[in-house]
Amino acid sequence: MLTSALSPATAAPAAAVPPALVDQHGRPLEYVRLAVTDRCNLRCFYCMPEQGIQYMPKHELLSYEEMLRVTGLLAGLGVRKVRLTGGEPFVRRDLVPFMERLAQLPGIDDISLTTNGVLTAPHVPALARLGVKAVNLSLDTLDRQRFFDITRRDELPRVLDTFHALLDAGIQVQITAVVMDGRNIADLVPLAALSRDLPVDVRFIEEMPFNGGSHAAGPASLPWHHGRIRRHLEDHFGALAPVATAAGATAAEYRAAGHRGTLGIIAAYSRTFCGTCNRLRLTAEGGLKTCLYDQGVLDVRALLRGGAPDAEIVGALAHAFRHRAANGFEAERQRPLHQLSFESMATIGG
Repeated sequence: MLTSALSPATAAPAAAVPPALVDQHGRPLEYVRLAVTDRCNLRCFYCMPEQGIQYMPKHELLSYEEMLRVTGLLAGLGVRKVRLTGGEPFVRRDLVPFMERLAQLPGIDDISLTTNGVLTAPHVPALARLGVKAVNLSLDTLDRQRFFDITRRDELPRVLDTFHALLDAGIQVQITAVVMDGRNIADLVPLAALSRDLPVDVRFIEEMPFNGGSHAAGPASLPWHHGRIRRHLEDHFGALAPVATAAGATAAEYRAAGHRGTLGIIAAYSRTFCGTCNRLRLTAEGGLKTCLYDQGVLDVRALLRGGAPDAEIVGALAHAFRHRAANGFEAERQRPLHQLSFESMATIGG
């Protein structure tokens, strides 16, 4: 378990580590991405339309109690790591007290967070106290005007405040930048250069069709695919040396000569990492996704609010994980025709 502000007397006793559940392709269940809200304070064009999306009524979102119950059950199936996502997690009230309780769940030993950084800086001391070791900071540009053009909000100074606060607190910062043709290509080198003098990991991610409506033609049509991103970085920083990654990692990681941090490329649309995927996603309204590209495979909220006992919920979760698509392409093919226009990333959970 992670350390937290709670006293040892209130901490739950350590539990024996259960064997990880394995799907039909031999991939273990170890990690859940938990969306705590579908709301966001930015309007990034690649994530949602300018007018925003139709948010779920608050009573339809999972309560913190419901999230704790599901996460505890998933821990019994082998989940060790929880990443909190959104929307923007800090838009939801009382997030830090929820994290304190989450850290006390037996079996959960790694809690991380993905944030856009706008509201995060005041909470950094609490994150450090909780033992959060790493935070993913979504940051597509260091240029204030381009930041506004991409996010439709003038919030770059507050994001950079969060960036420096995290570094000062000794929390590992992983910057994640979506690579967008004609939008932020000029930013790839300045962002990557942050890893030269700072202990920062910078990840570049292929753009995906999750903006609440559009659907691109496919990976072959992607102007900036993972191979081109790597060549572009090597043109400026020289040959990139591959770095060994943990099983289930989504990024191919590299180190440029003389850099303190690392560079990474996430082939999210080419989907080159599906063979080792070890994660589930739980949306803010309680939909279970066994793949980013599927349409949702289980209504967990209905089980929770319908009075299902733990054993029934565990059985449903295990059945869903054991019957996963082999990869994102298969999951996409299995979507009903009327669902081929993809939802906003804010509703999926990052």
